[in-house]
Amino acid sequence: MARTKKTAPPSTSMKTQGTAADKRSRRYQAILSALQESGSIEVEDLSERLKVSVVTIRRDLDELEQQGLLNRTHGGAVAGHPLFYEPFKNDRSFMEQVKRLADEKRRIGRAAAAMIQPGETIAITPGTTTAEIIRGLPFNSNITVVTNTVNIAMELSKRKDVNVFVTGGHLRGDWFSLVGATAVQALNNLLIHKVFIGADGLDAEWGASCHNADESELNAALLKRARRRIAVVDHTKFNIVAGWRITDISGIQAIVTDTGASDEMIAPFEAKGIQVIRV
Repeated sequence: MARTKKTAPPSTSMKTQGTAADKRSRRYQAILSALQESGSIEVEDLSERLKVSVVTIRRDLDELEQQGLLNRTHGGAVAGHPLFYEPFKNDRSFMEQVKRLADEKRRIGRAAAAMIQPGETIAITPGTTTAEIIRGLPFNSNITVVTNTVNIAMELSKRKDVNVFVTGGHLRGDWFSLVGATAVQALNNLLIHKVFIGADGLDAEWGASCHNADESELNAALLKRARRRIAVVDHTKFNIVAGWRITDISGIQAIVTDTGASDEMIAPFEAKGIQVIRV
């Protein structure tokens, strides 16, 4: 009779190492989730929340900074911006655009990210509000992100759980967007579960619009290939008509905005059967 070969059980030290690594991974996710919610975190608060020492939290933050996932501050950390923003730090108009309604845009981005299901293919268009969506993506999401936006692709480059598809095309520097015939053609064989579009204007009669013809064309192409079409705009974009229409209002199924959007502002959209989420 053949003898069954017994496998030696893992050593106590290996079990301990595995447990420690798991705990550290869970802390990292909790730290990054807290950072996504508020934009900044404090060592003392994290220590109390996660029930570990201040020394452990500081070590975790240092490691996450080395991975490029946050920036350390005195007593805590803030969300890190990619290095390609460095040349624009002295560009006043650019920085004003980034900082304008930053809290509202962060809330909109988190609410939009919560609408994404694991395994989906989503598309994200250029803009400061849409950029907040990818910063709010849950970890281990296992999704595909289609984008014509260089900064979004670069910010996602460290995410091993996200597959990124970049359209290609001609680079338009205003917000790192790729546009033109090549970008549009790259979408031909794609099926998108959800598309999140930013807009310079959102009007119940005219629809969603922007200031650039090429971006209008690309965004319209994304909408045509998506099962669910969601506009992410802050309250200042309501009742605004920009120069180039992306889609008439029938092309939008849901709007995610901030609480600055009044009942009167959203009523015409809800009357057309569009879901409006205020956060």
